[in-house]
Amino acid sequence: MDYKDILVDTDGEIGIITLNSPATINALSKNMIAELTGAFEDFRNQRSAKVIVIRATGKHFCSGHNLREMVGGDSSEYKSIFEQCSKMMILISEIPQIVIAQVHGIATAGGCQLVAQCDLAVGTSTSRFGTPGVKIGLFCTTPMVALTRVVGRKMAMEMLVTGRLITAQEAMQHGLINKVVEESELENAAMEMARSICQASPLTLSIGKNAFYNQIDMDRDKAYQYATNVITLNLMAEDAQEGISCFLEKRKPVWKGR
Repeated sequence: MDYKDILVDTDGEIGIITLNSPATINALSKNMIAELTGAFEDFRNQRSAKVIVIRATGKHFCSGHNLREMVGGDSSEYKSIFEQCSKMMILISEIPQIVIAQVHGIATAGGCQLVAQCDLAVGTSTSRFGTPGVKIGLFCTTPMVALTRVVGRKMAMEMLVTGRLITAQEAMQHGLINKVVEESELENAAMEMARSICQASPLTLSIGKNAFYNQIDMDRDKAYQYATNVITLNLMAEDAQEGISCFLEKRKPVWKGR
């Protein structure tokens, strides 16, 4: 499809989605949400990429929803925006590819939600993260869903009720991002992480990602029962048998994705 607010490219087995509306600080407009949804669906259907990196043009990663679309409307219009955004966020967890956020500048409100929703995230030493909606009378309840699933309750509540922007070091300390690097090293760090993941079987990555999100909210005993069933089925896959044989025979595996 033709894109207006994002760019979509590939680098080998890595898909790259670039938020490309710097004039709006890459705000999640209705159009950008639709384009992101379409891009994720395309990558899911094509299966050509094992990893997707989300990055952005301009000075900042993403400022959240486009507030110009949040005035003068009615409740059905607003609900539709948030429903479509929620659908897009959920899709990040449902597609088989591992999704990495490459964050520079600020990631606020829905932008912070996007970072939290991604499977992994890399930020710069000058990156800032926050949910400042409370300061303009709009509590960040939808960003809260993703945020509270990766950040401890006390930190999440502090971010939500104060609107304070936290540093990249704080974000890493509390589990919002995985790694902090200097801005000049950001792209290399994200791509290095992506290339490391690409060494694995695409089938194994898909099985593992799906299992991770399915078990995470189960109680312990149910999670172990579920995980036992998944790993048993995983072991029957050609890629698992190839990987184990290669390890024992000290040779490089050839993945078939089945």
